[in-house]
Amino acid sequence: MTPADFVVIPTTRGPVRGRRHEHGAVFLDVPYTAPPVGRERFTAPRPHPGWTEVRDATRPGPTAPQPVRDAFGTLDMSPYFGPGWQRGEDYLTVNIWAPRTDGPGRRPVMVFVHGGGFVAGSNRAPLHDGTAFARDGVVLVTVNYRLGIPGFLHLPDAPDNRGMLDVLAALRWIRDNIDRFGGHPANLTLFGQSAGAVIVGGILADPAASGLVRRAVIQSGTGTGALTPDQADIVTREIGRELGTEPTATALADIPDARLVALLPRLGGLDLRTPTRHHPLGGITPFSLVAEEHPATVLAARGSGTDLLIGSNLDEGSLYLAPLGILAGSTEVDLRTTAAQFQSGPGSTAQDAVRDYRARHPNATTAELRTIILGDGLFTTGTRQMAAAHVRAAGRTYRYEFAWRSDALDGQLGASHVMELPFVFDRLSLPSLHGPQALLGTTPPPDALARHIHRSWIRFAETGTPGWPEHQPAKEHVEHLGAD
Repeated sequence: MTPADFVVIPTTRGPVRGRRHEHGAVFLDVPYTAPPVGRERFTAPRPHPGWTEVRDATRPGPTAPQPVRDAFGTLDMSPYFGPGWQRGEDYLTVNIWAPRTDGPGRRPVMVFVHGGGFVAGSNRAPLHDGTAFARDGVVLVTVNYRLGIPGFLHLPDAPDNRGMLDVLAALRWIRDNIDRFGGHPANLTLFGQSAGAVIVGGILADPAASGLVRRAVIQSGTGTGALTPDQADIVTREIGRELGTEPTATALADIPDARLVALLPRLGGLDLRTPTRHHPLGGITPFSLVAEEHPATVLAARGSGTDLLIGSNLDEGSLYLAPLGILAGSTEVDLRTTAAQFQSGPGSTAQDAVRDYRARHPNATTAELRTIILGDGLFTTGTRQMAAAHVRAAGRTYRYEFAWRSDALDGQLGASHVMELPFVFDRLSLPSLHGPQALLGTTPPPDALARHIHRSWIRFAETGTPGWPEHQPAKEHVEHLGAD
């Protein structure tokens, strides 16, 4: 490479050197806040001390501490989770794909928050490559944030939701710097998927985000996914028992990250239900945002100054069943057990819920009904409630349902959780997505659908509408993407 292959951009913390490509330039591993080390793993994010020499931003950097998680059962999930834990303290960073600057300046900015159950994932995942956004004139930023115990454990002597506070810190850094990369700081769309979508919902409900976000996209998240402090305390106490120490930030300060990461698989079976609240994420993760009220409740009460694009996938629940080989043999007992995860307080029972689902889906097989019940409980019901809350908050709202079905795992995966991401990022050509045990299966997905979805997300970022009718109380329009 020659000097012409690189570009240096000054930021508020120091200059960074990125690499040019045919659609613009990419800058990797750019810090937006100070490294979280020792006791500071459990504090609010602090300003980065900065640097004076040009910082190399041409290679990927470290990621948040996390357990190995590159598959769900027999399904290869490495394109989604990325390389796992790449060690290094300075991991609170962003990756930036900037479009060519020989056209109009001040481009729309889209900021992506990855999923991974609040315990895994990073902006290094192959699915989150922003080249197609830069190609189409958008500045794409992907964010790393604290995960697991440092990011989301409820502690008496530390602020809650530290991973979300990291994303807020990244948004402030972007506001102050993105014009240097060709972006318009007043035209920023925050979008996230799964746990990242839950974080986006939390940010929309947080007054601290005022003025930072103009538009938002919530992909397969939920506006009703927060844990109460009482529920979060169940996890906190369990970690104290496992470590044999008082579960406080002060006591955890000297415990190395590797030991905290090793605890996470042992938390999977915790029952976080209380007499008045079910586990809003159905036991798939011990962590979520911690709050007395759900983001949807707060948002409906305080109003919204943002546009919102929100949706879920037709077969969300299949990701948590089919790869484990437990979907095809589903029984009536399995239906009641699945429904019971989302029941709390007096009133309807799991048996009543299953009866209601059968009435609404009379032609569904037992396996299909189990997928529907799990998907509704985890994501779809909370998506509907978040959309309704945003409408009540007087914000422009657009809904979608992603319905293209993969033939992976002998056709059982369908339009599962995560399936829309290759279409949003226009990454259908990624080799690791194809094969009988890969996300997109063996039947080539439609390129035209990827172009349409990718372009709809960009159009929303540019104009505030994805190109279909608004979701309103009198006419609840849901755009079906990829349906036959």
